Amino acid sequence: MMPFLRRDPLPARSPKPVIGVLCCNEVADRPIQAVASRFVEPLSRISEATVLLVPALPEVLDAGALTGRLDGLLLTGSRSNVAAANYGAGTVGQSERLDQRRDAVALHLAAHMIEAGRPVFGICRGLQELNVLFGGTLTRDLPDHHREGDGHSFDDLFDHAHDVRLEEAGVLAAATGERRLTVNSVHHQGIDRLGSGLSVEAVATDDGLVEGFSARPCGGQVLAVQWHPEWGAEQRPSGQAFFRLLGAALRERELARRAV
Repeated sequence: MMPFLRRDPLPARSPKPVIGVLCCNEVADRPIQAVASRFVEPLSRISEATVLLVPALPEVLDAGALTGRLDGLLLTGSRSNVAAANYGAGTVGQSERLDQRRDAVALHLAAHMIEAGRPVFGICRGLQELNVLFGGTLTRDLPDHHREGDGHSFDDLFDHAHDVRLEEAGVLAAATGERRLTVNSVHHQGIDRLGSGLSVEAVATDDGLVEGFSARPCGGQVLAVQWHPEWGAEQRPSGQAFFRLLGAALRERELARRAV
């Protein structure tokens, strides 16, 4: 036996559900797959899930095979925007930062997961991707209080805040016990037309921008927010509520699978 292997048997444990977390295409001296650690850590500590990073490379994606191995999917925030061509708005300026390979993987894999009844959650860009998947559109014509990330250091990126009103009968209101939250806001794009079949969960109190929605089109929970619940999640009850909802949705899926 190799010396670093444990000789005493480990206690039996129920396997944790596995959630896929979509990466982004970045460049750090060479092309890489990247996801911010702040998205991953609450999934382990609060959602109690095992994380599998999913490359945003459509040429290597087997959505059917991956869907069979994942209990859920999280579409994270990103420094890139969803390309306007995905929602019929034509081309965009060359100055806009895009990640069209992520667009392709996010829309294709999320569709497979939702159709299979798996929970799919979205944060920031993830909300925008899911809105597009359900036939909605996006806009960049946002009021100033929806802060863009450009020109800010990482340390103060999320210190900007505004209020959202939660829908009384919504999933988020039930989970948080609140009708109003103060959230951070760092995004270039927002919802223009809400996708078909999506229920509004939260709207910005200043301008009515939809900042959260939910759906259960095929049995699995779909939930997405425009803000960043992962930022300081362990110190913020609303962030904890989001990741507990995600964990509950994963376990619901696992219980349903065992019952078959």
